[in-house]
This record gives sequence, C-alpha cells and structure tokens, in this order.
Amino acid sequence: MTSAPAVPVNPDPADSATDALNRIFGYPSFRGEQGDIVEHVIAGGDALVLMPTGGGKSLCYQIPALVRPGTGVVISPLIALMQDQVNALRTLGVRANFLNSSQDLDERRIVEAEFVAGELDLLYVAPEGLGTAGVQRLLDRGKISLFAIDEAHCVAQWGHDFRPDYLNLSMLHERWPDVPRIALTATATPATRDEIATRLRLTEARHFTASFDRPNIQYRIVPKNSPSKQLLDLLRTEHAGHSGIVYCLSRASVEKHAEFLSQNGIPALPYHAGLDSRTRFQNQARFLREDGLVMVATIAFGMGIDKPDVRFVAHLDLPKSVEGYYQETGRAGRDGLPSTAWLAYGLQDVVQQRKLIDGSDGDVAFRRNANRHLDAMLALCESVTCRRGQLLEYFGQTGNAEKCGNCDTCLTPPESWDGTVPAQKLLSTVFRLQKERGQKFGAGQSIDILLGKRTEKVSQFRHDELTVFGIGADLREAEWRGVVRQLLAGGFLAVEGEYGTLALTERSGEVLRGERKLMMRREVATRPSRSSSGSSSSSRQPAAAPADFPESAAPLFERLRAWRGSVAKEQGVPAYVIFHDATLRAIAALAPASLDQLGTVTGVGQSKLAKFGEQVLEVVGSEPADAQGHDE
Repeated sequence: MTSAPAVPVNPDPADSATDALNRIFGYPSFRGEQGDIVEHVIAGGDALVLMPTGGGKSLCYQIPALVRPGTGVVISPLIALMQDQVNALRTLGVRANFLNSSQDLDERRIVEAEFVAGELDLLYVAPEGLGTAGVQRLLDRGKISLFAIDEAHCVAQWGHDFRPDYLNLSMLHERWPDVPRIALTATATPATRDEIATRLRLTEARHFTASFDRPNIQYRIVPKNSPSKQLLDLLRTEHAGHSGIVYCLSRASVEKHAEFLSQNGIPALPYHAGLDSRTRFQNQARFLREDGLVMVATIAFGMGIDKPDVRFVAHLDLPKSVEGYYQETGRAGRDGLPSTAWLAYGLQDVVQQRKLIDGSDGDVAFRRNANRHLDAMLALCESVTCRRGQLLEYFGQTGNAEKCGNCDTCLTPPESWDGTVPAQKLLSTVFRLQKERGQKFGAGQSIDILLGKRTEKVSQFRHDELTVFGIGADLREAEWRGVVRQLLAGGFLAVEGEYGTLALTERSGEVLRGERKLMMRREVATRPSRSSSGSSSSSRQPAAAPADFPESAAPLFERLRAWRGSVAKEQGVPAYVIFHDATLRAIAALAPASLDQLGTVTGVGQSKLAKFGEQVLEVVGSEPADAQGHDE
C-alpha cells in the first residue's frame, strides 16, 4: 500500500497538531484532554495517560509522532494485531510499519532500512524485541521522535496483565534520555498508576487522567441459572446479528459454549491458548473482518482489539479482579453506540475463585493481593447501589454517587433485606458440623440440613439429628445459596480444600454473637429495560441510532456498509479500517453531493477522501436496488 509523505513540521505545534487531526484523521477538534496531552508531548514532555478504551488514546501519540521530527516508536504487546494497526494508519496516509517475530529476515531488513532512512512516521515493536541488542542498535541509527508505551498496566506486577518484558522498559530513559515517553493504559487504580510511574521511571511525568466512565455501556450482573440458556436468550432478544465477545474461565468451557451457540444458529468461534497459533490467528482475523461473529474466549483474547462495533461482552465466569472486568467489558462499544456488559454470577464462582487462590503457587503476599482483588469484584457483584458509580469509585473517581440510569441496579433496583438471622442459622450449621461432628461439607449439604431434606447423605451422616435440621424451611434453596454466596463474599465464611468445604472465619463470630447486622441483596426476576441510550430490539441495527440519524437514511447506510464490506474484502482489511459505522451514519444522514461536502464529515480525512470519495458519492447517488447486503 502506498505511503503518504509525513506531515511537515510547523513552527506552531498547536496549529500543526490540529492540522494533522483534521487533514489525516478527519476529526474537527480534540476531545477532552487529548489536546493538552498532544501539546505536552510535542513540546518534549513525558506523560502518563489513563483513558478508557475508545477514548482516543492512540491519537495522543500518533499526532505528536507526525508533528515531531523522526519516527515514533510504539511498544505494544499485541503482535497479532500490529498488521491491522499498520494497515489502518496506511489507509490514512501515515507511513507506518512494524518489527516483530512474525517477519522473515528480508521483511525485517526492508523495515529497518525505512526507519534508518527516516521514511517512517510510526514503527511498532514488541517489548521483547525492544529488549534485544539488535533492535536497540537499530534505533540508535535513526531519529526517534517519541516512545509510546501502550498497555502500560502490563508493567504492574500485581496487575491482571503483567508481562515481565515490560520491566525492561525503564532503560528507555537511560539510553535515550532526550526522547519523550508517553505511557498509556485504559485500566489502572491509583496504586497501579504509581507502580507504572515508578517501574517505567516516569515519576517526573505529567499525569493525565480522563474519566473512566463509558456511559454507552449498560452494566448488568445476573444470578447464574443455566448460563448457556441465559446467554442464548440475551443474544437472541437483544443482540441478534451483532458482534460480541463471550469470556469463559476454562478452555473446555470455551469450546462447549462456542459449539452450543453455533448449534443454535449463532455464528461463534473459540479462542484459547490450547488452540494452535494458526487457528487462533484465523479466528481472530475472522472476528475482526466479519460482521455478526461471536468470539468465545478465555482472557487470552481481546487486549488491543480495535473492532469498534463489538455490541456486547458477556462473562460466563467471574473475573478475578475489577481491573480485568473493566478491561474486558471496555472492548464493547468503542464507537460510542449503546452496548451491553453482561455477567452471570453464582455461588460456585465464589467457591471456585477462592479455591484457585488458596491452591496457587504464589506466596502469602500473592494470595493476599489476589483475595483483595477478588473481594472488590465480589463487592461489585453484590452491590445494591449503582454499578457504574462503584466502578468509577474503584478507579479513584469520587463524586459518582448519583444513579447512572444505565445499569441493572439503576434500571431495576434490587431489594435489600435483613439476612442476619438466616446468616446465623447457616453459620451455626457449619459450626455444629465441625465442632459436634468433626466434619466439613460444602454448601449443598448445609442447605439440605437447613431445609430439612432427608437425603441419602443426610441420613448416612445422621444430620437429621442436629438441632439446626429443618430450621431454614422459611427460605427457598436458591435464597439459601444467595445467603452462602454473600457470606463468602463478605469474608464471614471461607472455602477450604480440594472439595470446597465451608469453614468459619474470624469474622463469623461477629454475626453469631449478634454484633453484626447483615443486609443482603434479594434478586428480582425482571429483566431491566434499556435506557433511552439503548434498545432491546433484536433488529440487525447494533443499537439505537443517534438522535440526529433520520430513519429515512437507514437504506443508504446499509448500501454504504455493503460497499465498505466489498472494499474491505478486496483489500484484506477489517471493514472499520475503511470507515467506522459512525462515519457511515453521518454520511448517510448528510447524503453529500460533492467531495467538498463529504470532506466535512467527521472521520473523512484527506487521504480517505482521495481514495474513496468518488466511490462513496457513487453509492450515495445510486438507487436503493443497486446495492444490497452487508459487510463481509
């Protein structure tokens, strides 16, 4: 693909940055703190940028790399996605390339020669590659405009995506002290930010923290009850024909649910570390390039995925941390259109995660930290207050106590009830089994005892002789499971051993002695309706169209999508590399009659106007019957 010349350096960096934003990327102005970040880095300052997925992080280093003399070196752990990232930039007319282990010797030599000759605006490298003497000597031979450290949270050793190679990036400051560095991440608590700054030697860097709020995402956590069927219902009723990601904890669960969805008419692909690299690459490429595919995956999939029209992210197992949950759900709705973050959560999730932590090879500090992360995740699941507000508070954004109006607890407020007495009954059962009988059992046996069920196991161990037998008949089994779950979440119960038996904790006594009142969450069966920003429609439209998108423009939008699909297939790139949905909607609403008019649409830069402008105008001027279909 032909590269365009670099943006000439302008005496006024602010004008130069705005010019690059308008001319190359097709955006009229910077959003939020983007302008301040860009100006700071262009002036040679170091920066630590925290900005949510879809917030425009990449522009914060791409624009300075275009304005400053030399090549911007982007350190990214996403080898499998570098080609797509480079293709997207080249489509805009930016001279970009990458160096990683997927290339042969001749390909690497070409890229190296481009860099040394100053013919690249951006060069993507993997952290493990940057740690080699060969790549370091190469960088010494050219001029570097800046270093951009993407996914910077990977340097945090207690984080959810720790990568040891990131620890070596502190040498950037030592070896190239005059080159500005910008570290970027979408997920970091205040403690993680401090760790990033320390480990990357960015303690003197200016910190920029955008709002973590993703108002277009509707957060929903539902009681787990036949999760496969619950997922199928969600996809059929709210996300028919949409692209999405389903996260599972194990490889076996990934395979099972991918097959289940496929058998039920929903195109789905598996992705996990047990698949050979070719299959993983092919499945990822199909997900990026095709419309309406569902990727069922372990957390090995997703970081850096630029697909803007992921309409839902579903979790069938409990994430290990709020950071992981936020990072994964953030892959939905990058285009700003309404999307869903859905999690099915139950008692077994709590038991399983506690067992994984207790059985891990980590030391005491590791297990303590893992339990702290899990406690925060459980608190989010059991919350009776606004989920969004609790998420934002976790990441250090206070003052979000008001209801967001677009999460399940706001749309369908859960009831809270005084669960102190049931908790005492449950804890007493565990106590009597241990102290009177010297026995340990899982939650099921304790619940059977409380309900007065004369099961084979109850009779075998003569548990019907316990004084607590049958004293819990006032609650249903599902309600008792909720009590156990919330006691585990609050640390009033623990799970032990290979079989996940229940055990009392130091905090159990507070409840048994009546020193602690426990208010519990009572689930409601009603499905929350979509807020004004979303839609529960099962139509093919990804979500409610923007308010300024007239219904009459829908046929043209579909024709534009069909054209985009054919062009993307011909060029071997994802459809969004040509134009995002939001840009096509704006074109359909405007129905431009000239290139000048088309050039006013956000997302239509100079290069794309030259490459695709005439074709777009032809589609706009065609009759509805001339082009039908959807993106490939």
